[in-house]
Amino acid sequence: MGTRRKLVIGGGALLGLGAVGYWFGLRPILHPDPPAVGFTLSDAEMATARAFMASNPIVDSHAHPGRTFLKSAENLSFKIKLYKLLGGTFEGRTLSDMRAGGVDGAVFNGVADIQLLTLGDSGLIPEREFAPGEAWESYRRQIADLQAIEVAGKAAICRTAADVRAAKAAGRIGMILAMEGADFLDQDLTRLQQVFDDGVRMLTLVHYHNNTLGDIMTGEIGNRGLTGFGREVVQAMNGVGIVPDLSHASEQTVLDAVSVATKPVVITHTHINTDALQNPRFIDRDVAQAIAGTGGYIGAWPVGIGETTLAEFIDRIDFLVETVGEDHVAMGSDMDANYKPVLETYRKMPLVVGALMKRGYSDETLAKIMGGNVLRVMETTQAG
Repeated sequence: MGTRRKLVIGGGALLGLGAVGYWFGLRPILHPDPPAVGFTLSDAEMATARAFMASNPIVDSHAHPGRTFLKSAENLSFKIKLYKLLGGTFEGRTLSDMRAGGVDGAVFNGVADIQLLTLGDSGLIPEREFAPGEAWESYRRQIADLQAIEVAGKAAICRTAADVRAAKAAGRIGMILAMEGADFLDQDLTRLQQVFDDGVRMLTLVHYHNNTLGDIMTGEIGNRGLTGFGREVVQAMNGVGIVPDLSHASEQTVLDAVSVATKPVVITHTHINTDALQNPRFIDRDVAQAIAGTGGYIGAWPVGIGETTLAEFIDRIDFLVETVGEDHVAMGSDMDANYKPVLETYRKMPLVVGALMKRGYSDETLAKIMGGNVLRVMETTQAG
């Protein structure tokens, strides 16, 4: 009886702490308030947008649909355990949203350093280092969980751009597998071939943890830039056919990667710093133009930093197109792991398309932004 009573009291205390963590820290991340749209579209405009989407591949360059990265996660910090407990995983719901919103595919990301992270005053920060072998074991679990989505018949893993188009034609959701953070390479370059064989076609070098490849853009920024091993990894990724994603990387790390890359590199979810709005997660104009110079793209990021409506996100897409050109802009929703997103569900994607149409974007330009640039970079990376 005494043991049971302690368990009940302990469970109640945990739930109480969970409620505190939810309302004062995790709630804006787990269950953000629905943002205002800020514009209206007529029924005819919506019908035109949906017709365009039916005829062109709509692909999100960065997402975490259903937060699969949490499914088998182990050794989590207390706050991330709460995040997992209160939010859970929900691939089915997001896949349903994708179908309803006319989204054909997305880059489904695992999170390499999830077990190192906690929620600090200014966002996610690492609170420890990996134990030997821990990062690789975590990668194997996360990839298995992503692959299980295909095994269950819920979506199709797409290893090529042609696979994405074929999935659309067959009425299936396309998954381009990716990992946010390359910590699991553990300075073993031979693992890249295994990663490619697993179906991974995009790899973010760093996330919220300075690793053996380079420095992150948040927290205490290092002065290494891209390390020697990082240079080897970028070159090897070019060779094997994996797109390097430089999101979260320090400016020097990005510019170093650009200097050694022989194929396009991308930043899948960010915005550009301006005099009016600057943030550590945004990049400067010259960095964006350097990415464009490789043939890569910047993913327009509907994050709740300096914007509160979907209309303001449309403004940001405009700004990106003006800055780097229509061949170098994509969608990068960060779906299901974004901070106070102004695009919080794929069901609103027709609104994005309709709003851009209303601003005068041609079908050709829209096709690039809404998925074509992602597929082009994928094809270029795997060519030759």
